[in-house]
Amino acid sequence: MRAETQSIVDEIKQGIGLLRRHFDWDQGLKRLDYLNMRAEDPALWNDPQEAQKLMRERQSLDDSIKAVRSLSQGLEDNVGLIELGEEEGDSSVIEEAEAAIRSLKGEIAARQIETLLSGEADANDTYLEVHSGAGGTESQDWASILMRMYTRWAERRGFKVEILELHDGEEAGIKSVTLLIKGHNAFGWAKTESGVHRLVRISPYDSNARRHTSFASVWVYPVIDDSIEIQVSESDVRIDTYRSSGAGGQHVNTTDSAVRITHLATGIAVACQAGRSQHQNRAKAWEMLRSRLYEEELKKREAAANATESSKTEIGWGHQIRSYVLQPYQLVKDLRTGHESTSPSDVLDGELDDFMEASLSAKINGGAAEPVADID
Repeated sequence: MRAETQSIVDEIKQGIGLLRRHFDWDQGLKRLDYLNMRAEDPALWNDPQEAQKLMRERQSLDDSIKAVRSLSQGLEDNVGLIELGEEEGDSSVIEEAEAAIRSLKGEIAARQIETLLSGEADANDTYLEVHSGAGGTESQDWASILMRMYTRWAERRGFKVEILELHDGEEAGIKSVTLLIKGHNAFGWAKTESGVHRLVRISPYDSNARRHTSFASVWVYPVIDDSIEIQVSESDVRIDTYRSSGAGGQHVNTTDSAVRITHLATGIAVACQAGRSQHQNRAKAWEMLRSRLYEEELKKREAAANATESSKTEIGWGHQIRSYVLQPYQLVKDLRTGHESTSPSDVLDGELDDFMEASLSAKINGGAAEPVADID
């Protein structure tokens, strides 16, 4: 076997070992047997919520075990083919098996990323907020571009997107938007996008065609289910109602049906105007508030667990994470990982997986990445 191929084989074996250790292979097999047994019990569905939780765990564990077995078998088969090809002097067999082994290396890398999506809320649906920064029309237009980018990204992954709250800009773009993104691991993937996003371009709103820099912030927090208890009472909040904004038409709201709830102790505020009634919007806003408070708790746990790493950098929640330069050159650069793309049009059209994977990979390699230099 060629030295290069042997090196890849060794990497794959190491990757398979890491995957097996991640969910404790022996215990995982026992747990799957138990879950399969529970799934055959008709009484399980007497509690639909518990049954759904159990079935999700069963599906996730089954997928992981099958993936490791498939990777192990694929490696064994192709190593055998290489040995057979070498014995018979058949270079075409060797080349085909080597190509398959290189493909397995990519699958291992993708599976290692997936292992990071096993947090307490990673599998959940997610809320994603975009807020324009200072700068009026420029930043409001940038916020609308980000809303489109995340909508396209979600659609590429087969997720569903709902607009829960939207405030249009005075002349163009949006002041803010809250999206609900529904899909398996939606929060696990999107959570890496929280922070400030910076755009550099020749402004389409400047008659002198000058270069402008715009900022918008993104905030991502998980949708929580009833199994996660977050206690908050009406005495802890301020509830405001207002008239929903929109493009108008026969269904335009003529009453104060939109609802904003502000948590007094933390200052966290959420709003919803998607429902046709104040009752619907109030219920959804309460769900959003509990999710935000839960996300705050997750953030505190992460900060405590990574105190050493977090002390090294100011890059964090609410800080600049990525720059998108459209002029005088074209480059998107993540300031946490250094990952770059020279095709901003593709990124702004929703091709974000590489950036998200780079952020998740930084955790595989030992915690948060050091911030890299910004770009002009």
